[in-house]
Amino acid sequence: MFRLQGSKVLAVDMTGDAVKAKNGSMVAYDGQMQFKKLSGGGEGIRGMVTRRITGEQMTVMEVAGHGTCWFADRASEINLVSLQGDKLFVESSNLLATDAGLRTGTSFTGLRGATQGNGLFTTTVEGHGQAAIMSDGPAVVLRVSRQYPLTVDPGAYIAHQGNLSQSFQSGVTFRTFMGEGGGEAFQIRFEGDGLVYVQPSERNTIAGDV
Repeated sequence: MFRLQGSKVLAVDMTGDAVKAKNGSMVAYDGQMQFKKLSGGGEGIRGMVTRRITGEQMTVMEVAGHGTCWFADRASEINLVSLQGDKLFVESSNLLATDAGLRTGTSFTGLRGATQGNGLFTTTVEGHGQAAIMSDGPAVVLRVSRQYPLTVDPGAYIAHQGNLSQSFQSGVTFRTFMGEGGGEAFQIRFEGDGLVYVQPSERNTIAGDV
């Protein structure tokens, strides 16, 4: 159902089914479509509470019908992720679209979310289907194994999936080694077995440049 046209446009072919996408991201469609605005950032009471407490915002629309819709957002690169009953953790600002059958929610991230300026919760997507995530520049997918844990710059982190544990740690920054330290000294360490998606452009964080 999901396919890329180039690297920055997502095409979704629908035959009576539906897709959930970031509000305002549709750039064109053909056929017969119905549109409905949804509350995002998590479903149910818990999602409402966490959005109110943390400011986690994700305005979502549901598109249903017969035809093709094309989605894009600020010329961001788009990456397709297939879920087979597992869970994807993704920053809400990097989530473009999901199959309507996938469930979205929120997960506590602790200090990592606070340093990124994204609140204390991140968005989760789980079930069977496809999700489209965005990156500023072509995303890199990095494998984490039990023998090889991974340390990531919080400003470059997009998403992760698999059986991974993450810890928030302080220390020297990546830029400190290059003589470009900006006062930020936080890193995310992933251990276990799974995939981590990073982008080649860093978002601004509360504590400064990472």
